Amino acid sequence: MGTTILGKQMSELGNVVDPTIAAIASAATINPTDIIHRITGNVTIGTITQPNPYFNGPIIFYNTDAAVGVWDTSGNIALGGTFTRFKNFSFIFDPVTSKWYPSAIS
Repeated sequence: MGTTILGKQMSELGNVVDPTIAAIASAATINPTDIIHRITGNVTIGTITQPNPYFNGPIIFYNTDAAVGVWDTSGNIALGGTFTRFKNFSFIFDPVTSKWYPSAIS
């Protein structure tokens, strides 16, 4: 079977079967539903909700807005950073620490 997010198999997300990339407006808490999302706005993100209890990533975010946003450690993200325009940032969830770990910071 495999892992699903909102009823979709992981192999169906972010590829030719489901080619759309959903935008998420930046907010204190964001709720990703796919593996890849474009972040819009510049509200600080403090918490990333797990798509399901067994999902640990990666989740990839990128920003194309002129006013880029940031993420901080106020919630479940281990290290703060800035969404550099046109760069991808992946996050991995560690269930032991209950924190998301970014691939890099800017």
